[in-house]
Amino acid sequence: MCEDKELKKVGLELMFMTPEKGSGNEWITAVELAKMVELPLETVKRKLVILRDKEIVRVKGIKPKYWKFDDYSFQRMDEDDEVYKLLCSFDDVDFDRFFNY
Repeated sequence: MCEDKELKKVGLELMFMTPEKGSGNEWITAVELAKMVELPLETVKRKLVILRDKEIVRVKGIKPKYWKFDDYSFQRMDEDDEVYKLLCSFDDVDFDRFFNY
């Protein structure tokens, strides 16, 4: 699998979501997330489905759907999984985007 930069961007944004950044208690809509990662909404929705299918994001609601990273499930993923490897590859990640020092 070649590196999916869009999937990584969406996954890391959810992984490092804080209540201050989202729509409360770390749940966020795809529209809000698309604005944060500066990607088209349809692209973000496709990436969220991939992450949901891997069971590392949870979804609640219907219209709108709210998404949240599931750290517990992520920590239990197979370390050989391509998505796990992608989200654990921090070489090109600017952490200033996620944290205020």
